Amino acid sequence: METKDKPANQVLDIEKPAAKDGWICPSTQAFWEESRRTRDHSVFDFLHGYFYSRWPYLYIGIANGEHPLSPWFTRLVKLVSVFLTSKPETDDGMRGVADKYHAKVLTSEGAKQLLTVREDIRVENLEQVIPYNHARDIILKNSDHIVSIECPCRSSRANPCTPLDVCLIVGEPFARFIVEHHPQRARWIDVEEACYILETEHARGHVHHAFFNVMMLNRFFGICNCCSCCCTAMQAMRNGTPMLASSGYVSVVATKLCIGCGDCEARCPFGAMKLVDGIAEVDDQVCMGCGICTSTCEVGAPSLVRDPTKCEPLEIQSLLHQVETR
Repeated sequence: METKDKPANQVLDIEKPAAKDGWICPSTQAFWEESRRTRDHSVFDFLHGYFYSRWPYLYIGIANGEHPLSPWFTRLVKLVSVFLTSKPETDDGMRGVADKYHAKVLTSEGAKQLLTVREDIRVENLEQVIPYNHARDIILKNSDHIVSIECPCRSSRANPCTPLDVCLIVGEPFARFIVEHHPQRARWIDVEEACYILETEHARGHVHHAFFNVMMLNRFFGICNCCSCCCTAMQAMRNGTPMLASSGYVSVVATKLCIGCGDCEARCPFGAMKLVDGIAEVDDQVCMGCGICTSTCEVGAPSLVRDPTKCEPLEIQSLLHQVETR
C-alpha cells in the first residue's frame, strides 16, 4: 500500500499553558477540574488516571509483564480488588478489568473521522457501539488538539516495532497533560500528520484502536496504532481478557477472485485468515473487522461487510447524525 510523503512539520496555533501555580502543573489542574465535573469519577479514579498518564511507560510495562515489578504489582492489584469490590465480576476476575479499560477496533475511515471532527462533541452511553459496562462516552473538547506520543507498549518491549511515536492523544484535558509531562516523548501535531500516521501504520499491517478508560474520565481519549507483537490489549485478548471490541465489520472473501497467495493469512493481526485447499477463509468469530486484509490483497478478494451480530461501528459522523435526528 503506497502512502503519500510525510507532511512537513508545522507550528500549531495552540495557546501556551498558564504559568505553573506552585507545584501543580496547569494541565494537572485542568484534569482535576474536569474530573470533578464528570459524573461518577471518584478521587481514586482521578489518582489512577494521573498515575496512568504521568508514568505510562512504567504502568504499561507492569501491565504487560515486561517490568521486573510486574509479579508484585499483580498480587497487590488482586489484594486491593478484594477490598474494593463486593463480589467477583467474573470467575477469573478479569472482565472487570476489561470493562474499565478497553478499546474499539476502527476501520481506517472510522479512525480518520475521529481525527477530523471540527467541533466539540458529546455522544454518551454508547452501549450499542462500545459493549462494556463502563467508559462508553465520546466527549471531545478542542478536538483539533492532537498529540503524538511514543507508544508505551512498544517502548516497554526489548525489540519493539518502529516507529515508536504512533499513539495519538485527542482533545483536552488529555493532550496538554501528555505534552506537559512528557516533553521528550510527545509533540503537538496537526490533523494532516495524524492522518498520515494512520495511513502509514495501516500500510504496515497495524490496527487502529480507539481507547476508552474509566480513569480517563470515563471516555475516549486517543487512538493507538497497534501491532500484534507489542500491543498490551491484543496480548490480553490472546490471554482471555476481552479488552477489544469488534469494529462491527467482518471480512468476506470472494472465492472466485482468491489466488491462494497467503498474504492475507500472513498479515492478519488477529489470526482470522486461513488458507483451506488453496482458498482464503475467514473465521467470523476471530475476525475483528480491521480491514488489513482488504488493503493487503492484490486482487481484491477480501472485503469488509457489516456483521449484524457484532456491535455497531464507531463512525462518529453517523453517530452525530443519529443524535441530531432524535
